[in-house]
Amino acid sequence: MTWQQIGFLAVVFLSNIIQCVTGFAGTVLAMPFSVMLVGIGTARPILNIMGIAASVGVVVKNYKAIDRKEFLTILGVTLPGMLLGTFLKNQLADYGNILFKILGALVILFALLNFASFILKKDFAEKSKTLGYVFLIAGGVVHGLFVCGGPLIVSYASVKLKETNAFRATLSAVWIVLNTILMATDAFDGSFNGEILILTAVCLAVLFGAILIGNRIAAKMSKKAFLLLTYALMIISGLSLFLK
Repeated sequence: MTWQQIGFLAVVFLSNIIQCVTGFAGTVLAMPFSVMLVGIGTARPILNIMGIAASVGVVVKNYKAIDRKEFLTILGVTLPGMLLGTFLKNQLADYGNILFKILGALVILFALLNFASFILKKDFAEKSKTLGYVFLIAGGVVHGLFVCGGPLIVSYASVKLKETNAFRATLSAVWIVLNTILMATDAFDGSFNGEILILTAVCLAVLFGAILIGNRIAAKMSKKAFLLLTYALMIISGLSLFLK
């Protein structure tokens, strides 16, 4: 195993601890470093599978907390955008850097707005349902393109899902559906060769430890600390997109 692959395993481990704690951010935080270490052709399908596995771990433990109405709303609005993004994946491949930077700027702005709402106790973003749907559609497109539209989808969920377990469980259920569809398209496109399958198996073993640690941290975290961590990770997620 090369040092790049070992570094990739470390990235998978640390990012999925965060994924289990918050229910998001794992893939978008891991992607910039993973692309630099093993390339997007390897990173994209493996991180997608890791996202599914980590989300299953959260849902199994917290399935009763899923907000079914918001789950269906998020999927209903996001799926058409994701299908469009999957279709445009090859056509827009040359514009990836520009798209990532635009996405990063939007995520940072929305995270700062949410943080201001938290500090001032005024839900500025909650008043615009249209804006929320725009973020879901855009998040679907980006997720179909790069498997990291999570920050935009989280921007909507952070307004609608204020309870910690509902936020984590509902978003994790969403990732299971979206990422399973992407995994099927990756398999159809022939993205899984022997080397990627072996590295995926090793990553799954590493992921098991990340899930155990992440769930323990989440169980001990207060709602205030959870919200602050969520907004901070949204900002970090946005900044990380500038590294792509």
